[in-house]
Amino acid sequence: MSTDTSALSPARALATAGRVLRQLRHDPRTVALLLIVPVLMITLLRFVFDDGPGTFDAIGASLLGIFPLITMFLVTSIATLRERTSGTLERLLALPLGKGDLIAGYALAFGAVAVAQSLLATAMSVWVLGLDVVGSPWLLLLVALLDALLGTALGLFVSAFAASEFQAVQFMPAVIFPQLLLCGLFTPRDRMHPVLETISDVLPMSYAVDGMNQVLTHTEVTADFHRDILVVAGCALLVLCLGAATLRRRTT
Repeated sequence: MSTDTSALSPARALATAGRVLRQLRHDPRTVALLLIVPVLMITLLRFVFDDGPGTFDAIGASLLGIFPLITMFLVTSIATLRERTSGTLERLLALPLGKGDLIAGYALAFGAVAVAQSLLATAMSVWVLGLDVVGSPWLLLLVALLDALLGTALGLFVSAFAASEFQAVQFMPAVIFPQLLLCGLFTPRDRMHPVLETISDVLPMSYAVDGMNQVLTHTEVTADFHRDILVVAGCALLVLCLGAATLRRRTT
């Protein structure tokens, strides 16, 4: 009797997530990259601008939306590619495990790590380094978490197009760097060349940075903040669906 794997199964997704988390637990270097490096980078930045704390207030919130995306993209793309090239994904999909279960499991596992990462980075920035936030720090945490999930989704997606871990890293200049340059961190987006401003309007990192800045400057939740988090969440969901579609490339 065949087992139907066409529908997403919470039990299978949770089992996959548990397996990924157990693997991460035995990889302390990856755990350090995910949890400690973002905190260290934000701390370093705070003391780089030690003579001008207002500068840290201006860009610190934006970096809380950028660092999670970058680190989760890097780790997820390499970890997923490793399982593709080792044949692990092929063996898993030979079991009663659908593509949706696999992608959901990875998203849950790295999403759990993203929660821990966002909590640590936000707590360090607000309560230790003194980041001055007008709105609720919990809203900063929400945007950081959504951005980390977006990085996870992008990492799952691009791993389908790389043949080695080195190639996965090479996707960073194509996928991450343009968003970093155009997200408004270095200059307001409305001061960019009109062509670049238009491009930035379709890049999800721009909305993550905008959402962080909304929390930084407004005591209440604004309509723009709702738009920003919906765009980031929608992009993450879309890319996860595309990632599920690409599993057929290496597993058939």
